[in-house]
Amino acid sequence: MAAKRDYYELLGVQRDASPEEIKKAYRRMAMKYHPDRNPGDKTAEQNFKDVSEAYEVLSDPAKRQQYDQFGHDGLKSAFGPGGFDFSRDFTHASDLQDILGSIFGEGGGGIFEEFFGGRRRRSRTGAQRGADLRFDLEIDLEEAAFGSEREIALPLTEECGACGGTGAAPGSRRETCRQCGGQGAVISGGGFFQVRQTCPVCGGAGSIVRQPCRACEGSGRVKTRKRLSLRIPRGVETGSRLRLAGKGEGGERGGPAGDLYVVLHVREHPLFKRHGDDLYCEVPVPLDAALLGGEVEVPTLEGYAKLRLPLGTENGKVFRLRGKGIPNIDGYTQGDLNVQVKVETPVRLTLRQKKAIKDFVEAGHPDNYPLRQQFLRLAEEFYERKRAMGK
Repeated sequence: MAAKRDYYELLGVQRDASPEEIKKAYRRMAMKYHPDRNPGDKTAEQNFKDVSEAYEVLSDPAKRQQYDQFGHDGLKSAFGPGGFDFSRDFTHASDLQDILGSIFGEGGGGIFEEFFGGRRRRSRTGAQRGADLRFDLEIDLEEAAFGSEREIALPLTEECGACGGTGAAPGSRRETCRQCGGQGAVISGGGFFQVRQTCPVCGGAGSIVRQPCRACEGSGRVKTRKRLSLRIPRGVETGSRLRLAGKGEGGERGGPAGDLYVVLHVREHPLFKRHGDDLYCEVPVPLDAALLGGEVEVPTLEGYAKLRLPLGTENGKVFRLRGKGIPNIDGYTQGDLNVQVKVETPVRLTLRQKKAIKDFVEAGHPDNYPLRQQFLRLAEEFYERKRAMGK
């Protein structure tokens, strides 16, 4: 009888390897030696069994400690006099099932049913939860700021009321599938490895309908259009998601309905721009108000507010009105309103107005326009440097 190979060597890891390194190594070896990838290869079959045995030992702290201290002989007390037994010694069977399931899907189940004497079969209730749904809804800024009540209509697939979701005509019932015996899966292959696959007759349901319901044609589900009331809270923004539990697709065979997620999109507003909880608004201001100062009315969410402009307010100046923005969705804070002044040049002037402006200009002084004077100085300095270069 050939001597057993070192477990660390089988998995290709160091003796101080972490549990995660051991798991990754086993995943790699399982993919390499899996029988589905090596049909009819007895050597690969044995290697797969060996690396699975190695993983079972090294993934268990107690067994690994015994192995590190006493080698293979130290495991006799753990496995009993008969040595390693695949039908009873895999305490990490679910871990192995998850590893192979992620690689080979449901096909890995047959292998473990053979290893563990059929103890890994999954129970089937037949009930399935309905799918979650997404509904995109456009709302106005006013709704985002103040909240609102909306009614939405969406197409849904729900349990058939005529048959109660069974798919069987009234007076009849679903029958156990003879192909799989109600298990929803069939096992193919023989010997050491077996492969579990979804039953082709019942599609995994474990039962069939011989007299289908006319309303749903045996599916147990019908399409409908449902109207739902939706409360939009204050402070939502584009991307906010509202969850309506149990308002998604109906479940199958008595399973619960999924959830509905309403994703909100706030439309662009002609008056306000939003950044987070703050609002921005451009306010046209008459030339005289900017020159001489005074009060102008600016719109806010609650109504008009008076904004006092200082003497000589420049175009583009921004004033902040605290607490006049969007209420935060937490209900305790509120953003600000930022008002940007846009000085409006008067149009359609009368002769009298034109004369008044001409008199104003003639009475003016360059010091009345400091920005222009600074601009002209910079321009002159540029031309002086140009002349110094002889250009």
